[in-house]
Amino acid sequence: MGDCGKKEPPARSLGVALGLVALITPLAVHLFLPVIPAVKVALSLSDAQAQLAFSIALFTMSFATLVYGSLSDYWGRRPALLSGLLLFLLGSTVSVLAQTAATLALGRVVQAMGAGCAMTLVRAIARDVYRAEHLVRAIAYLTMFYTLGPMIAPLVGGVLIDSFGWRSVFGLALASGGAILVAAYAIIPETHPNAAAKGREAALLSGYLDLLRKPQFVGYVLQSGFSTGAFITLASASATLMTELLHRPGSEFGLYFLLFPVGFFFGNLVSSRISSRASNEVMVLAGSLLALGTVIVQTLLFLAGHITPATFFFPGFFLTFSQGIALPYAQVGSMAVIPRLAGTAAGIGVFMQNFAGAAFAQIYGIIADGTPMPMVVVIACAAVLCLVAGLVPFLVRMASRGWA
Repeated sequence: MGDCGKKEPPARSLGVALGLVALITPLAVHLFLPVIPAVKVALSLSDAQAQLAFSIALFTMSFATLVYGSLSDYWGRRPALLSGLLLFLLGSTVSVLAQTAATLALGRVVQAMGAGCAMTLVRAIARDVYRAEHLVRAIAYLTMFYTLGPMIAPLVGGVLIDSFGWRSVFGLALASGGAILVAAYAIIPETHPNAAAKGREAALLSGYLDLLRKPQFVGYVLQSGFSTGAFITLASASATLMTELLHRPGSEFGLYFLLFPVGFFFGNLVSSRISSRASNEVMVLAGSLLALGTVIVQTLLFLAGHITPATFFFPGFFLTFSQGIALPYAQVGSMAVIPRLAGTAAGIGVFMQNFAGAAFAQIYGIIADGTPMPMVVVIACAAVLCLVAGLVPFLVRMASRGWA
């Protein structure tokens, strides 16, 4: 995996700095969730305009990850990271000062363009500095650190809005982003020393083509994307159905929602404990099987007429738990396919997660009819595709060993 030369373990401060960088994504996405109704009123927006301020950031971030991953392979991790963090600060500033829907959308786009650097480069830098036997554990811990964002960001955002107004949320993003930029500048070095030489010799497009020709790489990134699609669909659908179908208050939804990131947290904890004792292919397949089994159980409960908060959220715990098990191994496996293109691989992986999540949620929105069945159909399709994709690296490994 290209780990020769990594003799000394990285300093603890580097791990902390990478964990802080990972929080940029929740600052751009999850912190904005409680802002949606507030900006709708403050700026006299329609429902579509208010929702656009959220979704436009997710789609922008999806495509931005592709750029950061490739640029970091050819020009270096540090310049790409610091540039992204500066863009995040610029977008947060524009959002704080926004007086119209168009200005807010512009601020959100720039903010998301900057935030796209976070998880892509955190994974690529971790792959540069951690030994192979510690890499799964390191990425699992970093992902656990990231998970803290979705757990607390909506609550913090809601308190800020109630106390100081919606602009204070972007003020927090600006202050936090500034502190993270200072930490990254002071602590995170260039970890890809051959980047400058490669940058003028290789074409960016060739890196994408080289990776996409590898079936195991395609399997890893599609598995991550489809599993994220299942989760995002469940999360967005349950928010609406809890209110409109079950007539439950938003505060109750907020409490149940904690089961999602908690499940993901514990899945990552399991991955960090298993670490390199299990192969990437086996763990990705195990997570895929658990995800499909969870969806089957939830579907049977709904078909039997058990439509309660418990049947939405307790299966959701196991769905995100399965994602937490598989995701670190899928990330490590995808970056190991062509080690010199680890940044590009990380970018494609994050892109697929964000894009598939948004796409499956949008498909649900199109066919939603106020009952759980459209959600069940979309999640079931995502889970089946997740298993198919998760099988690919496993079968490639079997074939290479002469078992197939």
